[in-house]
Amino acid sequence: MTTALDHPGLDHPELDHPVWTSLTGVHARFAERHGQVLRYRADVAPFLALPPEPDERVWDDIAGLVGPGLLAGLSSPAGIDPPAGWEVEFRGAGVQLVGEGVRAAEDPEAVRLTAADVPEMLELVERAKPGPFRERTIELGTYLGIRRAGRLVAMAGERMHPPGWTEISAVCTDAEHRGQGLATRLVLAVAAGIRARGETPMMHATEDNTNAIRLYESLGFRLRRRSEFVAVRVPVAEVA
Repeated sequence: MTTALDHPGLDHPELDHPVWTSLTGVHARFAERHGQVLRYRADVAPFLALPPEPDERVWDDIAGLVGPGLLAGLSSPAGIDPPAGWEVEFRGAGVQLVGEGVRAAEDPEAVRLTAADVPEMLELVERAKPGPFRERTIELGTYLGIRRAGRLVAMAGERMHPPGWTEISAVCTDAEHRGQGLATRLVLAVAAGIRARGETPMMHATEDNTNAIRLYESLGFRLRRRSEFVAVRVPVAEVA
């Protein structure tokens, strides 16, 4: 990381476990639970949440919620080490950015996207690869888009929702329309809607996405913490 410094003095414990605080709060209607573990419904988002202080049964609860042989996506500021027999499919570093200083601004060209736009949104996500976006992700909050000649070429929207905060996510632009500042305009427009509710925008990014982080910092976001994203595969029990 070359563009930001840690800010350990930022005391927002609700952001230490954003999936958990979203699913136990505003997004409770999207939650599935097994024991002490929560996750978003599969057609909404791929994220699973551990409680802030899980006990030794947490891996059994993950297995019960996800199912044998299937993947569970987890995040932790300190890293996660699954027990023996669990396969780590992916491990990557991420950053969490908070936007108290973002200069939010509405955009006259940005239009609110609806369920009717989801097929086109999924096509844009497939081309631009901003990260997870599923059939019902749009239900998590407001999504804005910019069209050119009637075609959706850029979008951004709201995803996780810890108390007092809203995550800006799915920021993407078609390759042929990059370099025009569309992503910047949409991030600021989504942030304006968040501010209008009396909340503060925040974001997540992979640590190696330095161009995006540099852009977000230029808009007034700053790094709050680093974390680790881990995808683990639930072991399949052997049949005696």
